[in-house]
Amino acid sequence: MSFPLSVNGQTSEVEGHPMERLLDVLREGLGLTGTKEGCGEGECGACTVLIDGEPTLSCLVPLFQCEGRRIETVEGIAAGPARDFLERFVATGGVQCGACTPGIVITAWALLQRNPAPSREEAREALAGNLCRCTGICGEPDR
Repeated sequence: MSFPLSVNGQTSEVEGHPMERLLDVLREGLGLTGTKEGCGEGECGACTVLIDGEPTLSCLVPLFQCEGRRIETVEGIAAGPARDFLERFVATGGVQCGACTPGIVITAWALLQRNPAPSREEAREALAGNLCRCTGICGEPDR
């Protein structure tokens, strides 16, 4: 079946099974490999993307649920308004092996869009679903 998808501001027709995971469509169908698969069960947050501005685990979302929705990946936000945020993230040591980084970045960016000055507790709460096997998360969240 063919599904029209809006990913990173571009609309394209994607062929796939209605129950195919969005994660696989992004990585294999569209070549957007920035979104990572960690656990494949919705437990680690590595596959987080934005769907209509909300952090969403792409390993749990079937293709049919994406039609008519706005999907943003780490590639999309990195090419646009999040560039400065990403540079600060790297400069402050927010990157270890990189497997979890895209999901953490997407989640943190979504938080900053809702609340430009979150408290440490709000940041911890927002990032609670993003696991980092290197550090446990990325240390103390800084602005």
